[in-house]
Amino acid sequence: MRYLFSLSWLIILLSVGAMHAQNEIFTPEMLWKIKRVSAIGITSDGKSVVYKISTPDLQQNIFSSSYAIIGIWDKFNAENWKPSLIEDYKKLVPDKNISPDGKYILSHKEVKLRKIHGKDFYPDLDKSTAQIYDALDYRHWDTWTEGVFQHVVFKAMATGTDMLTDIMESQPFHCPQKPFGGDEDYIWSPDGKRIVYVSKKLEGTAYVQSTNTDLYSYDLATGKTDNLTEENKGYDTHPLYNKQGDLAFLRMKTDGYEADKQDLMVLRSGKAINLTAQWDGTVQSFIWSASGDKIYFSAPVGGTIQLFSVSLNEKAINSPDVKQLTQGDFDVQTLVGERDGLIVMTRTSMNHAAEIFTYDTNTANWNQLTFINHDIYKSISKSKIEKRLVTTSDNQKMVTWVVYPPDFDKSKKYPVLLYCQGGPQSALSQFYSFRWNFQLMAAQGYIVVAPNRRGMPGHGVAWNEQISKDWGGQNIRDYLSAADDLAKESYVDKERMAAVGASYGGYSVFYLAGVHEGRFKSFIAHDGVFNTQSMYGTTEEMFFVNYDFGGPYWDPKFKKAYQEFNPASKVHLWDTPILIIQGEKDYRVPIGQGQEAFTAAQIRGIKSRLLYLPDEHHWVIKPQNSMVWQREFFRWLKETL
Repeated sequence: MRYLFSLSWLIILLSVGAMHAQNEIFTPEMLWKIKRVSAIGITSDGKSVVYKISTPDLQQNIFSSSYAIIGIWDKFNAENWKPSLIEDYKKLVPDKNISPDGKYILSHKEVKLRKIHGKDFYPDLDKSTAQIYDALDYRHWDTWTEGVFQHVVFKAMATGTDMLTDIMESQPFHCPQKPFGGDEDYIWSPDGKRIVYVSKKLEGTAYVQSTNTDLYSYDLATGKTDNLTEENKGYDTHPLYNKQGDLAFLRMKTDGYEADKQDLMVLRSGKAINLTAQWDGTVQSFIWSASGDKIYFSAPVGGTIQLFSVSLNEKAINSPDVKQLTQGDFDVQTLVGERDGLIVMTRTSMNHAAEIFTYDTNTANWNQLTFINHDIYKSISKSKIEKRLVTTSDNQKMVTWVVYPPDFDKSKKYPVLLYCQGGPQSALSQFYSFRWNFQLMAAQGYIVVAPNRRGMPGHGVAWNEQISKDWGGQNIRDYLSAADDLAKESYVDKERMAAVGASYGGYSVFYLAGVHEGRFKSFIAHDGVFNTQSMYGTTEEMFFVNYDFGGPYWDPKFKKAYQEFNPASKVHLWDTPILIIQGEKDYRVPIGQGQEAFTAAQIRGIKSRLLYLPDEHHWVIKPQNSMVWQREFFRWLKETL
């Protein structure tokens, strides 16, 4: 009996020990062991998908890459899955840049067209580092303009020689578009006789004030270029043909408004048809069905990103019928392709980084194909994620995500982080960030409250549009409504609440610092707009501030943006510790914004810290800088909460 009793307790203790071993606390170090999965494409035989695995190497401060393949109809168990690595994928996946007849290949290159450097003007001064500009667009995102433009070219496959030096005839226009465009900005027509490409054919000061990109069609036989979307003055992007020759693309109608409702268009027999005009949402990305009679697209809805479809038969063209296909607490990410009703895509949630899934449109069944980070996720406790409806100050119902610490106990009290999303018009959905990671924050013992405040897509066009010209208005009240609503709960420590965010979220933090009336005990602002007046004078995409602020600071019609809604005008009310993070190469929200805010806090005698990142832009990309970011983030919260 004594032996059996001891053995029983030993078994229990071992079981408890094993359970604890499987439930580690998620740490920044573990976050930077997570591999990144991205889909390359479906193989030529339609049976498999090729994908890329990016592995962070913290010591070397780099990412290494490998490639793998998996059958799209395969079924796997997470425990016995392992990647089937391949050496070279290029012969497996069709290359959209090769012409249909196999004779030519599309690419792009940089062409020097403008004199910028001192030595360009004065060859005898070849050691000069001077740069000379006669117009705006002198820098963009994280790079100074050096007089070069990205141009589309195509080469003969047999000889490798340029068949046309420059489709845009050496004109100073970009394709792909800066700063993030790639080969999605150009494509062959199905008959191989034309090349369709995206370009904003403006330069200098006009370029930075407009969003008017168009689709251009270049005829190989005649050398003639036609503007296919001349009637539209906003964005026209992402051209994609079906096999029948219909051209689908994305469109925003308002020039200068980068967050306008984005519609799905089809150009058929020269007529542009808007498939989502009557649908109260905004399209994120799309693919054609393999048969070419249907389009699948992703779009924000209710704090998530879901899969939709719209048909292209004659009845549907005359009266498009948008259908939501999926629902759940996850984000549909990259749409890869469709075969026999099976759609290949990547999917995320706040507890899981991207993995590759298939969705069967016939049965509505999901199948997970990759489990690249399973070993990490099975060893950590997951956060409980709750969708909460908060009543706002104007009596609207606002979707708010609440992320609780693992092993959450209602009888205890927890500190709270109010997360302020950037954009300002970007979706706060079930994304998985390697910087603003809610799972990681919750694992350190914080409740995260993330409201879908005014200005976010997924709740109707009016909700999305409201924030423009009202930066310090209703959306700020939405933040406070979410914080106050959660603060009513017995498990919330109201004396330990912080507000954190980046970009427009950083602006929100700076603004809340002057209006929060004692709600928060700590703030963290990353690359935030602190002074709307100096922001107007130093940012690079002028269409953004012209639309969102209304216009320039010297025009009295727009004084609300530069006075009432300017965080710098409320510094005299600051009284709360603040951590300010700023990248030197951030030309969207330039370095001076962080410097001004830090100076103000220091001169006012407020506990403050500046985390300066000299080789980062609006984001933090390098692994070791990212780790410093995480450690400083949590060190600051530990000190101030």
